[in-house]
Amino acid sequence: MPASPRSLSAIVGLGFSALSRKPVGTVRSLAADAVRAAIDDAGLALSDIDGLLLNPSALAADNALPLKVHEDIGLRDLALLALVDAKGAAVVHMVQQATAAIRCGLATNVACVFSDTPVVPGKGAGQTFAITSPLTGIAGWERQYGLFGATGSYALAANRHMALHGWTEDDLGHYVIACRHWAALNPNAVQRAPLTLDAYRASPFVTAPFRVLDCAYPLNGAAAVVVTAAERGKDCRYKPVYVHGMGQGHPGRPLLAATPEPATGGDLAAQRAYAMAGIGPRDVTLCQFYDAFSFTALLALEEYGFCEPGDSAAFVREGHTRPGGRLPMNTGGGHLAGGYLQGMTPLAEAIEQGRGTAGDRQAPRPDMIVVNGSGGQLEHHAALVLSPEQTP
Repeated sequence: MPASPRSLSAIVGLGFSALSRKPVGTVRSLAADAVRAAIDDAGLALSDIDGLLLNPSALAADNALPLKVHEDIGLRDLALLALVDAKGAAVVHMVQQATAAIRCGLATNVACVFSDTPVVPGKGAGQTFAITSPLTGIAGWERQYGLFGATGSYALAANRHMALHGWTEDDLGHYVIACRHWAALNPNAVQRAPLTLDAYRASPFVTAPFRVLDCAYPLNGAAAVVVTAAERGKDCRYKPVYVHGMGQGHPGRPLLAATPEPATGGDLAAQRAYAMAGIGPRDVTLCQFYDAFSFTALLALEEYGFCEPGDSAAFVREGHTRPGGRLPMNTGGGHLAGGYLQGMTPLAEAIEQGRGTAGDRQAPRPDMIVVNGSGGQLEHHAALVLSPEQTP
């Protein structure tokens, strides 16, 4: 492992509520379950936790995950309590904020939780996710022209990138198939059946170029982590995973600006995280990328320096991200096949890999792991560099 600055913090607990496509509880009750499970996983007591960060989904009803959930959990006398909203980057933001709070002495042990219940009986995904997303700044334009939800705005970005670099829809399909290869090794994945390119092509379109199989598979449930100081990590129950680098990127430029490529902020987050960790892309051995859509993972390979612009499609098609490949990516199946808990899906898999508890899907060298989150219309990004090894 390359030399890097001192480890910033340690992730020592990982916990889940019940996860299902059926009703299993409220956003609030599921969050409480996941936090208690993470605290137990860390070998800590409720009284050891003095910080709590909450991330409700942007689609959740107002006050679905209120600050008072700390009372449901049984937490008292907190030094840190806040809601964190950064769209799909919010989970990574929570770990970053917890790390900063711990390092400056504001808190000692911080629980971070995401919770959502998007799957409702009798209500299809189209109804759940087809909200208008402001993209142009022109009031009512998106609704008038049928641009609903993240699928529409991400499809615009995907079509642009594909046109610039000569990609076809099959290039997206190869990524979806790679996710299924990993999911087949994950007993908790929701889409484990093998997938052929012909079967992918038969999947119906949602918004071209995205087919149903290009889109995340949402679940009802919650997941939580516990963050503590790096020097306290070894005192907890399981092998800690250390935070070595952190970065964010918010370019503040319109997605549809007249530039050769969309201004996403992913490269900004990557550069800052790499610099803090004292590494570069060549040092990374494992990636867990936010893939609400197949395209976002392919784009991240380019933003994070693993491929030149336009080359990620060939990189995935050649098998480099699959089991046995030289850069394992989204080893639990990602959002498409593992299950969509927004930013907690890639973070939880990174922790499992860093601990060495991923079973049949365990990557051979989880030495330096990059985790990212992205949201809005690709304009909010955050990244972590994690490792099972602590630096002095």
